[in-house]
Amino acid sequence: MKVDILAFGAHPDDIELGCSGTIAKAIAEGKTVAMVDLTLGELGTRGNPDLRRKEALDAAEILGVKDRVALDMGDGFFDVNKENLGAVIREVRKFRPKIVLANAVYDRHPDHRIGSELVSRACFLAGLNKIETSVNGEIQASWRPELILYYVQDYYLEPDVIVDITGHWETKFKSIMAFSSQFYDPNSEEPETPISTAHFLEYLKGRALDYGRLIKREYGEGFKMKRPPGVNQVFDLV
Repeated sequence: MKVDILAFGAHPDDIELGCSGTIAKAIAEGKTVAMVDLTLGELGTRGNPDLRRKEALDAAEILGVKDRVALDMGDGFFDVNKENLGAVIREVRKFRPKIVLANAVYDRHPDHRIGSELVSRACFLAGLNKIETSVNGEIQASWRPELILYYVQDYYLEPDVIVDITGHWETKFKSIMAFSSQFYDPNSEEPETPISTAHFLEYLKGRALDYGRLIKREYGEGFKMKRPPGVNQVFDLV
């Protein structure tokens, strides 16, 4: 079950909004990716858990992701505790990723910040031999990812690194629109939310264009890091 990238989101659609262009590009280049939703998004104003799970699986299929796990920690009420840390540790050890993608370190929705901290701590603890976890009765080996990247969400954050997703914007957008219950639908009779307006979709594209401009490309996705990125030589930066 080893994958190159393991992406976490506090809610279904967090991953699509924050880093699905990076995922689509990685898969197009032959890398493997798995996704983990920490909650079912059951407190969302629109839709319901069953519908959002179906939308999440449809979005994963659009991106080419074969494994998408739903941990059901409790939308709005999950926290960084031993039980939830254990659940994330098991997923990290199961998929053994080189890179982890996680929620924004600071954002409007408290679940995003908590999800970010939860994944960060679990990735560290997953590398400790004395913490034992098992799946289906089998003891898991320790594993610590080499890199955690935190995607940018509602609040604008100055990125530490920007991934060129030119050529993959359309796939990203299709994966987002798989969550038809959440985003703009002129025929919907459900209450309007901050992300269900047509303006929000324009904002998403504008941010991707802005990040792309910063690296002299068409589209980009920004990420924060908790340590400086390293390169083999300065020419890797140009």
